[in-house]
Amino acid sequence: MPSSERQRINSFLSAFARRQAAHTVDLPGGFAVYDDAFAHSRANNQVVVDTAVDPEALPAIAEEALGHLPHRMISVLDDEAGTACAEPLIRAGYTHSTYLVMLHAGPVPAGGPAEEMDLDAIRTPLARRWRGLLPDVDDEVVRHLVDRREARRRGADIVHFIGARAEEGEVASWADLYLDPATGTAQIEDLITSEAHLRRGYADAVLTTALRLAADADCGTRFLTADAADWPRHWYERRGLSAIGHSHCFERG
Repeated sequence: MPSSERQRINSFLSAFARRQAAHTVDLPGGFAVYDDAFAHSRANNQVVVDTAVDPEALPAIAEEALGHLPHRMISVLDDEAGTACAEPLIRAGYTHSTYLVMLHAGPVPAGGPAEEMDLDAIRTPLARRWRGLLPDVDDEVVRHLVDRREARRRGADIVHFIGARAEEGEVASWADLYLDPATGTAQIEDLITSEAHLRRGYADAVLTTALRLAADADCGTRFLTADAADWPRHWYERRGLSAIGHSHCFERG
């Protein structure tokens, strides 16, 4: 993979985090993003490392930036930097997750029977999904995790919510699609299928529709991120996406 491809993706991820934030603070090695409207969302209140950083200094940098919050989250976009930061952050009590950056290099599908939709259309199944994942949290936490998608509209020039409906009309699978035609970059994010509709092709419909919309917008760099330790990565590989690098996430609290 040309280094410029990965640099383009990292620049997109960095810019998206800045644009969707209510406010940002520059830090050594990166920046912090905040959004009080979604205080329970770690992704909306975190430290993003997108340039060179002193790994030993990073725990203190994050503490200064996030000390007023009950959680800590640090995203390190560069693989080498994330690997170097792992030991100091784990010593400081963080858990470490590695994500694959997966690029769509296969033929662009003709498109699927999914459609663009408003956030209201996926609000109920999304809330039900979060309830299943986090059964002990209160209603405010679930509301923040659902409604934070509104902030994502600020993150890119074009933001679509894509969904596939079951026969009875309920949204069965959905994802976000972020497009930056100026740089030819598109990200597919949070592809989810409700438990009641698994293994019926709805996720395929959403993915193929998103890939076609991205290609039609002249976005030749079409990517997503997937947990390196979880099964969906293999599902994506069978659909023409391949890993071209890693990013790192560190969490505490």
